[in-house]
Amino acid sequence: MYDQNTKYQHFITDLDQLKSKDQFRSLVSISDKNNKYITIKDKKYLNLSSNDYLGLANDAELLEKFSEIVFKDKLINKLGMSSASSRLLTGNHELYEELEDELCKLYDREASIVFSSGYHANTGIISAITQKGDLILSDKLNHASIIDGMRLSRADFLRYNHLDYNHLKNLLESNLDKYKNILVISESIFSMDGDRTDLKKLVDLKNQYNTILMIDEAHAIGVFGEKGCGICEEDNLIQNIDIIVGTFGKALASVGAYAIINNILKEYLINKMRPFIFTTALPAFNLYWTLMIIKALPSFKFKREHLKDISDFLRNSIQDQGFVTGGESQIIPVIIGENDKTVKTAEKLKDAGIWLLPIRPPSVPEGTSRLRISLSASLEKTDISTIPDIIKGETL
Repeated sequence: MYDQNTKYQHFITDLDQLKSKDQFRSLVSISDKNNKYITIKDKKYLNLSSNDYLGLANDAELLEKFSEIVFKDKLINKLGMSSASSRLLTGNHELYEELEDELCKLYDREASIVFSSGYHANTGIISAITQKGDLILSDKLNHASIIDGMRLSRADFLRYNHLDYNHLKNLLESNLDKYKNILVISESIFSMDGDRTDLKKLVDLKNQYNTILMIDEAHAIGVFGEKGCGICEEDNLIQNIDIIVGTFGKALASVGAYAIINNILKEYLINKMRPFIFTTALPAFNLYWTLMIIKALPSFKFKREHLKDISDFLRNSIQDQGFVTGGESQIIPVIIGENDKTVKTAEKLKDAGIWLLPIRPPSVPEGTSRLRISLSASLEKTDISTIPDIIKGETL
């Protein structure tokens, strides 16, 4: 008789291979999050693996303000805890319109559209606006959601070398006459390296070769720019980028994502983007919180300045110890190289009360395993000053 267990053998084999290469992952239950700390199995750790860049997720003042509003006059009963429908059915609460209007004001653009997640945004937009006969050119270190969006598309795609604009230009020149449309995609701040794209060069190439330019600002929103609109604002290029994708789930301490676009693209996405059409809408309760954060975003300038200060301090301190790191943001990678040494260093930090997870392939290329330090404005220099010495002591 056929052994039912044999159908899982290749899964078991793959998992064993991951374990042998120190690439096996597992979930950890977190019992409490309180400002800059998390509690795991009754032990409190300094949290350096969060994307809560502005420290808003557990901001007591913001949470109290929100609670007073939504529970006053039983507003929570009106908002509810679920939309129970897609936006195209009965899930398009009027708060969606208010939030999208507020985003248009913030960016001074004619249209925006809100999605249920950043992953949905990237996979959905890319696969909707490109088709057979088109070409997608993507930075080699772009996020997995961008890669998956390209795979879902019927368009051809090529990946240019990371931040190599001459390579991108050569690809544009050699392919311009072969395709109907070309879409160029890059992150503005790269999630694993913390480095920054040159938006001016991308805009120049877009104008020269008449491409569509899409920029993912997930790790820049809230952190860069006078109003917190990201690198596109800091470089004064908001009006020059066809599609700006942002997330509410990182610095903005909420859930969901959005795109800043024009009216034509908005109508097209509503009609063609499968993750938009077939996904349950965000709850009105959540939209209310997000709207409050967006309206307050320009006022968090002091948090952005403090975050830059502590980021520069830690990056310089790590480099002074002789480690390879880089970037120009609140994301500071410390390249260890070997998987096992990276895991052991993370364990040493954990013993010291610092929650800092190892990043290994396939999230990063082979031989570049690292500690990805993700800073928050809720931290002080004294919280992070011992980190370079701990890392050095373990990796010697």
